[in-house]
Amino acid sequence: MDSIQEKLVKRSKSTNRDLMGKGISLSALVLIVLIVLSIFVFVTSRGLATFFHDGISVKDFLFGTTWNPSVTNPKTDHPYIGALPMILGSFLVTFLSALLATPFAIGTALFMTEIAKKRGAKIMQPVIELLVGIPSVVYGFIGLTIVVPVIRHIFGGSGFGILAGTIVLFVMILPTITSMTVDTLKSVPGHYRESALAIGATRWQMIYKVILRAATPGILTAIVFGMARAFGEALAVQMVIGNAALMPHNLISASSTLTSVLTMGIGNTVMGSLQNDVLWTLALILLIMSLVFNLIVRAIGRKGEMK
Repeated sequence: MDSIQEKLVKRSKSTNRDLMGKGISLSALVLIVLIVLSIFVFVTSRGLATFFHDGISVKDFLFGTTWNPSVTNPKTDHPYIGALPMILGSFLVTFLSALLATPFAIGTALFMTEIAKKRGAKIMQPVIELLVGIPSVVYGFIGLTIVVPVIRHIFGGSGFGILAGTIVLFVMILPTITSMTVDTLKSVPGHYRESALAIGATRWQMIYKVILRAATPGILTAIVFGMARAFGEALAVQMVIGNAALMPHNLISASSTLTSVLTMGIGNTVMGSLQNDVLWTLALILLIMSLVFNLIVRAIGRKGEMK
């Protein structure tokens, strides 16, 4: 009887622990959901105030080419708040940096996983981890003291612009894309390699026609994550892009991004004013783009599962 009672007591304690663990997990989940929803609701409400409270049209905001919220346009009786220069600047530095980083990331990942597994991982893994751990301000400072003067010396001009921002972001997103690509290549089943070599394929044919094709969804996911990192980067880009809210006519003229305008202006405006509301609208665009990047990642993942 004592033995049965002891077992019942232990089972009861175990059940109570399970219930407590489930309760803590559920509470944490609910808290995270509430925080995310609160962020979305707050940013959306503040961002939409530009259109519903201040009377600015969506067309003038998204497609206007002049940004100067402190000056009123006599034709529309509204300030100059055309966000198109910053939107174009953000997309240009994002796509160009991803385009530049992708081949380097794939090549580095292939070297670490397929060409020189032991030596490649031993040499490159610490380098990638070091690049990930460097703060954004350090990247920006290096870009300001090295990249900008080099561009100024080679191409002329001030050296600030889309090209400088692209180079800095290229270095920043390279370890992200590389790490995720390495994990993707390692997840390709080993019998894919063995089967390709068994039918007479060379190592390069095996890599190009089998491994890379099997890993395509994961590589695309890595690229999208890198683009999301580049699109949301603020401090490093702000230090090298020039922070001029002008339409980017070329890669070496001073420009700006959504994040650079936000970081410069959000602390210099009064809450509830038009100048503050338009900055929250820029933040809303960033939030929407973050959601879009996540949806793209999920769509790529579902397509990979179907294959």
